Parts: sequence; C-alpha cells; structure tokens
Amino acid sequence: MADNDHVDHVWALMEKIGFCMLATRDGEDIRSRPMAAQMARDEHAIYFLTDAESHKDEEIKRNPNVALAFADAGSQKYVSVSGQATVSNDRAKIKELFSTPAKAWWDSADDPSIRVLKITPKDAQYWDSPGTAVSYVKMMAAAVSGSKPDMGDNAKVRL
Repeated sequence: MADNDHVDHVWALMEKIGFCMLATRDGEDIRSRPMAAQMARDEHAIYFLTDAESHKDEEIKRNPNVALAFADAGSQKYVSVSGQATVSNDRAKIKELFSTPAKAWWDSADDPSIRVLKITPKDAQYWDSPGTAVSYVKMMAAAVSGSKPDMGDNAKVRL
C-alpha cells in the first residue's frame, strides 16, 4: 500500500468506527474517556464537543498531547492516533458539530458550557484484520504449522 493509501485507510477507519477513547495526561497519570469523534479530513482535524467544566479540558490546557484509540472489536479494526489538542469556544463550530447524540448532554447548541475540542493528528497506527473468525482460524493454523499468521494490514502512518 502506498503512503497516501495508508493515510486514506486511517481516515476511513476512524470515520467508520466513530467513537474512540480520548487519553489525556493528569500529572503523571493517563486518563481515558469515550468520546464521539467527528472527522474533518479537509481541515486535518478530529472534532469533539466537550463541556467547559470537564476535567479533560483542564488536562489539555496543561498538556495538549493526546491519544485517541478507535476500536471495532467485532470486525477486528483498530486505530491509534497521537496529536495536539486545543479547546475553544467557537460558537459557529459548535453549531456546525451539534447533532442528535449531543442532545444527551446539552439541550441545544446555544448552551454556554459547550466547547469545541479539536485534535490535530500527528501520526497513527492501524490494525485491520480479516475479522474474528478468520483470525482465529489463521492463528490455529499457524500454531499447528509453526509459522506466523497473516493477521491483515498494519501500518504506522504520518498524518
């Protein structure tokens, strides 16, 4: 796969999976929480809506280096992204990103506590296997034959 194909594949996997774990630093500790990601490849950004009172916003202000972990365990597809995060009060972007899932947290896009969390991805690594059943068969065949199983595509990609 050419480098551009790997980059395209990473963005496609993130778009398909949609939800991820956002990891931030809290002093020496690492904290993760599930978040609904919104891809904006043309802006080279991954967006989230967050609350002004959340701990993650304070953690990002202290250390903007974050990691995102996308996982679709059912189809054995995973993406890990590292990047830089910023939090803003861009009301136009909030209105653009506000969708039905956001209504679980806020009544409307006009809620003054909503913030935009923007991740500018630096690099990613993905694992894209043929699926759980096929993977188990390949692992069992490799164990019997003494060979290494072909578990699908894996690449580290500079975004």
